[in-house]
Amino acid sequence: MSTYKKEFGTGVQNAAGTLSGVVEGQLWYDSTAASFKYQYPTVTTAGSWSTGANLNQLRTQLGGAGDKTSGLVFGGNNVPTPSVVALTESYDGTSWTEVNDLNTLRNQLAGIGTATAALAVGGNAPPVGGNTGATESWSGTSWTELNDLNNVRDDLSSAGTQTAGLVFGGEGTLGPNLAYTESWNGTSWTEVNDLNTGRSQMAPASSGTQTAALTAGAPGLQAITESWNGTSWTEVADLNTGRGNAGGAGIQTNALVFGGVDTPGPTSATESWNGTSWTTETNGLNVARRAGAGIGLVPTAMYVGGPPTNGTTEEWAEAGRSIGAWSTGGNLNTARGQGNADGTQTSALFAGGLVFPGPPPAGITKNETELYNGTSWTEVNNLNLSRGGGAGSKAGSQTASIFFGGRVTTPTPANKGETETWNGTSWTEVNDLNTARANIAGAGIVTSALAIGNGATESWNGTSWTGVTNLNTNRQGLASAGVDNTSALAFGGDPGSGFTGETESWNGTSWTELGDMNVSRRELGGAGTQTAALAIGGVYLSPGGTVASNATESWNGSIWYTEGTLNTARFQLQNDGAGSSTAGLVTGGNTSYASASMTNATEEFTKPGFVVKTITTS
Repeated sequence: MSTYKKEFGTGVQNAAGTLSGVVEGQLWYDSTAASFKYQYPTVTTAGSWSTGANLNQLRTQLGGAGDKTSGLVFGGNNVPTPSVVALTESYDGTSWTEVNDLNTLRNQLAGIGTATAALAVGGNAPPVGGNTGATESWSGTSWTELNDLNNVRDDLSSAGTQTAGLVFGGEGTLGPNLAYTESWNGTSWTEVNDLNTGRSQMAPASSGTQTAALTAGAPGLQAITESWNGTSWTEVADLNTGRGNAGGAGIQTNALVFGGVDTPGPTSATESWNGTSWTTETNGLNVARRAGAGIGLVPTAMYVGGPPTNGTTEEWAEAGRSIGAWSTGGNLNTARGQGNADGTQTSALFAGGLVFPGPPPAGITKNETELYNGTSWTEVNNLNLSRGGGAGSKAGSQTASIFFGGRVTTPTPANKGETETWNGTSWTEVNDLNTARANIAGAGIVTSALAIGNGATESWNGTSWTGVTNLNTNRQGLASAGVDNTSALAFGGDPGSGFTGETESWNGTSWTELGDMNVSRRELGGAGTQTAALAIGGVYLSPGGTVASNATESWNGSIWYTEGTLNTARFQLQNDGAGSSTAGLVTGGNTSYASASMTNATEEFTKPGFVVKTITTS
């Protein structure tokens, strides 16, 4: 018989608090609390969407095949200049690449299969109103024309594989709400039993099969769902939210429907199907939209394109994904925001900042410098110039850091270009930035740094600053991560219109746009590296107005994923984050956009996170 000692290699251990090195499921006795405890990983309790890389060509009414690890989209309607296209793009889980075009340019078409073995079927080909029955097969390299549909149409739905496909519904010259169903054997199409309710712009379970398919919704807020058994269609439970032009993914017994047109416009609502009924998911799309391409099984689902953004890619992650969690650390001695944090979770430095006794933009600059040992902050020698909104190194240490830029508020408010370096004991003034500015981001170390945003990017070589290529989207109030002046990440901020989630990567020469954050925000904190970063807190536009955020997202080099939230929502965190994407730190900030409420709270991020549970005996 198995025993506890046999399973864990030891008996129940005693600890005053949390047992050091405890593993999942291990029991210990907390002598301080006089109780037995165990811990388990923090995981998501609901599925959610994460934003991937944008399409190269913005478009709507496109076809798709594959999934979020290996996808393909083709055809559609070009944006912003409306025109039907034949463009095909391939997705590798990180970025989109243009490949060979369709032979017949068209929109409102159906897609079937995988990224290397797909079918493009039907659609609308120029001139407008020119329905087509064209069928093309994708080999992984190029498209080949095959036999046409028997019933030409657009806005049709589909399921199956390249050699065993199924299409159903649609509209065209034969009518606005068609019920036709056709089966494909790899060579030709055969008419089979019709849908019970003829309609177009349905959301199919895109990875269904020729003998087990599912489709739901239609324009006019229809919620009808029908299931196909290889012979006939049967009406089953309706969607909770009737809609047309939605995306779909999954199979007959495990499916998703997302987006589409609801009242009064595009919806973000996502529903899951368990083979019997639909359940509205807690988290909808990050961008409400319609007429995109839905592909994949439920665990690998993806939604691509569609207005209003037309180039957005979102990937679905099911509930149960391991996430990081925040815990409370030692408080700063001086509450403030917009300083610069550097170092690691257990050995950090925080310098400068602003205190707001009233709503922004009023503020009092600070020059305090504090060191963190993983438990508490200690005040050391101050910056020579008191300022806030500056930036500094993110991969430095308690003995080697740099601080640059910012603004002073007295006697005359002004942006500054002063640069100071820290040697573990004191700050020394060195060469200024070429462009004095505030609300910027920083990356690197004391001998190799970047100053990013608010009109310029400058590179530091340990002696002087050199202007280099600016961000593609200029902004202020952004966050950053990176180890030196050749490798950095910039994300979020205010481009002049309020909020953005845009992410850009720096290779030492130029910036490249990557996938957006899931929550657009400014005045957020950042930590980590170019390929493994954290986006922390900030301020965002909620339905009730502009408010402080507790959102945390992690970057894996291609996609932002939602993590456990901060215990204290806050903003004015530009450069207030430090550490790594698995062991991060944030300190200070402002908790109220309306009235200004500075905090000295420090929080520590750990991934994977754990929940500690107490065993009760009564």
